[in-house]
Amino acid sequence: MSNRYSKNDKPVSGTPRKLKELMLKSDNRICADCGAPDPRWASANIGVFICLKCSDVHRRLGSDISKVLSVTLDEWSEGDIDSMVEVGGNSYANSIYEAFLPKEYPKPKPHSSNEDRTKFIRSKYELQEFLKPSLRIVSSKMSFKSCDSGKNFDSSVNSNDSRTAADIGEFVGVLRVKVIRGTNLAVRDMLTSDPYVVLTLGQQRVQTTVKKSNLNPIWNEELTLSVPRRYGALKLQVFDHDLFSADDIMGEAEVDLQPMVTAAMAFGDAKLLGDMQIGKWFKTRDNALITDSTVNIINGNVKQEVFLKLQNVESGEMELELEWIPLDA
Repeated sequence: MSNRYSKNDKPVSGTPRKLKELMLKSDNRICADCGAPDPRWASANIGVFICLKCSDVHRRLGSDISKVLSVTLDEWSEGDIDSMVEVGGNSYANSIYEAFLPKEYPKPKPHSSNEDRTKFIRSKYELQEFLKPSLRIVSSKMSFKSCDSGKNFDSSVNSNDSRTAADIGEFVGVLRVKVIRGTNLAVRDMLTSDPYVVLTLGQQRVQTTVKKSNLNPIWNEELTLSVPRRYGALKLQVFDHDLFSADDIMGEAEVDLQPMVTAAMAFGDAKLLGDMQIGKWFKTRDNALITDSTVNIINGNVKQEVFLKLQNVESGEMELELEWIPLDA
């Protein structure tokens, strides 16, 4: 969805540090299109890392659709590097380009035929069959940027919405988080724990009630946070409540809000749309997801179910439901 070229075209010799760091992310260690390991090519304007076989197909699409560069052999301009970094890599790009990929659609494998590979890549990038029709790009002068960790999502298809959100104040929307349950939480007292959940977004902090002596607590509690224009991840921590000492940590996780926020802002008023999937947060080795998390419109509301494995702890999982509420709701 991104065919943005930067004005900064100063060439950079060798493989620059920012590009190397981006390649180390687990989702960028496999081809964005077929899953082949150790991709050494990239589409600089789309923002994905791809294998040699897929790069041949991308090249045939034309540079106006996909600007193919070798990670190790070609000279990169600063603008090309910035484009890759701003998108954030394969997971973020695929969350847009494959948001409507049917489950039964045959995505190519590393050893797929050239015919199958070409059909999929053309459908994904040239025909844009897996995007919402109103988001399909007619002109090549478009822009897509990741919103992770304060980055902005800018595209001519939704630039008016973005400007409106930015002009009305510090926040772009409201996030309602339903903390549903915890499973197999860690023991922090003699035989059990008294858990509660803390959610943090920027300077905001909210928490659930304490569940006494329960390693599989059910909260079903809704907590509300405002989403600032420059937001980071939603941080989740589980604590064991103690009366006579400091509360013990029982694990933590982060929720990437980018797939939900970018999809919600791009699609506009969800109440005017039918039930559908509009985005996806992909499970990778770098995040706490147990399974891919889809963003859906359900009865006019943008919602996302999230199943997390708690980090830095011996056991524990959490189930959440996120709901996006626009400021004008």
